[in-house]
Amino acid sequence: MTAHPFLDRIRAADLVEHVGRVRRVMPTYVEADGPAAPLGTLCEIERAGGAAAAAEIVGVHPGAVVLAPLDGAAGVLAGARVIARPALTPPVGDALLGRAVDALGRPLDGLGSILAGEGASFRAAAAPLDRVTPSQVLETGVRAIDGLLTLGRGQRIGVFAPAGVGKTSLTTQIARQADADRCVVCLVGERGREVEALWSKGLSKEAKARTVLVAATSDETAAMRVRAGEYALRLAEHWRAQGLHVLLLLDSVTRLAMALREIGLAAGEPPTVRAYTPGVFAALPKLVERCGAVRGGGAITAIMTVLSESEEIDDPISETMKSILDGHVLLSRSLAEQGRFPAVDVPRSISRLAAGLTDAPHKAAAVRAVEALSTYEASRTMIEAGIYVRGASPEIDRAIDRRPGLIGFLRQSADECMPFAATREALLRAAGG
Repeated sequence: MTAHPFLDRIRAADLVEHVGRVRRVMPTYVEADGPAAPLGTLCEIERAGGAAAAAEIVGVHPGAVVLAPLDGAAGVLAGARVIARPALTPPVGDALLGRAVDALGRPLDGLGSILAGEGASFRAAAAPLDRVTPSQVLETGVRAIDGLLTLGRGQRIGVFAPAGVGKTSLTTQIARQADADRCVVCLVGERGREVEALWSKGLSKEAKARTVLVAATSDETAAMRVRAGEYALRLAEHWRAQGLHVLLLLDSVTRLAMALREIGLAAGEPPTVRAYTPGVFAALPKLVERCGAVRGGGAITAIMTVLSESEEIDDPISETMKSILDGHVLLSRSLAEQGRFPAVDVPRSISRLAAGLTDAPHKAAAVRAVEALSTYEASRTMIEAGIYVRGASPEIDRAIDRRPGLIGFLRQSADECMPFAATREALLRAAGG
């Protein structure tokens, strides 16, 4: 006999309140003797003279659990009750469009509560053979990307740069201009001033109508910073499951990794290179693989910024992200200091899907452009010192002739949007035949 759905729900329901008691309170974590619940469970910790503190279970040991408070551990005393609240999930859905929220779905924009009926339940990554290669071009309106580093709907790309080179400005421009059904902007560990500037001035009214901003600033706890990235991904997965194309902008993966490191160290994980814990390097591939295009469904195009320590891009997070993404856009401080925006170092950047997304003339023009830029950079010292004699090398002569047109092609204001077809024609002219 077939069981009734109500009976299945009753069997699955957990009708017991799981409770523990606080043993130790530290600045970044709380240790308790319970509740008996798995990693990632949200709990409430009673505190003196105020509302309960929300916390997440980040470590489970024999007879003890480690919790990372979401809003700090102020007022939490030894012996306080810890109660598991697995139903505390932030909302998802179209009610969030045009809103700015924190990592728990609470409004940051002062526009009142959000009425959304569905919670952000966890979705496992699609099976490997259900993750399809993107076949449609993503138009960003940025010539340097559309012309020379063409992206596809469902591609995962990284924007790598030191601080102050224009990562946030470039991603804001893409959020404003890119062709997507929904856009999720996630700011992890950013300054509050930058969050306000992006939401108030960076996005147009039309862009805001299809966008939700999830923010956890640098002064918030590590647990909130990590949850901001997780919540943004669940929002994107919700809309992808409806067959929509979602643009996910995560700024930055480096600060998310730092928050994961802080939680991992508090939970007792051993430190490895640069004190990053093993859990950090396990979490990053899962973050990337949950994005992308899926068979018979929508797509999540992920653009993730990576804060590199120098232009050599040799820190562990940068190297890990380069190895698992579908390409990388490197921004150069020297180009930014020359007043170029976007400061994309084209010869050192790559889109691994560009060759399959562009036609033969476009592909050939991109090869010629990269060759000319790379040749000029390799010969810059000789050319600018007057040592090079024209006619000594046909390749260098071509690079010198094509450089002014290519620099003009790559230079673009932050509020200029060029259609993909116009970008292609401009590249064919600048790259020559």
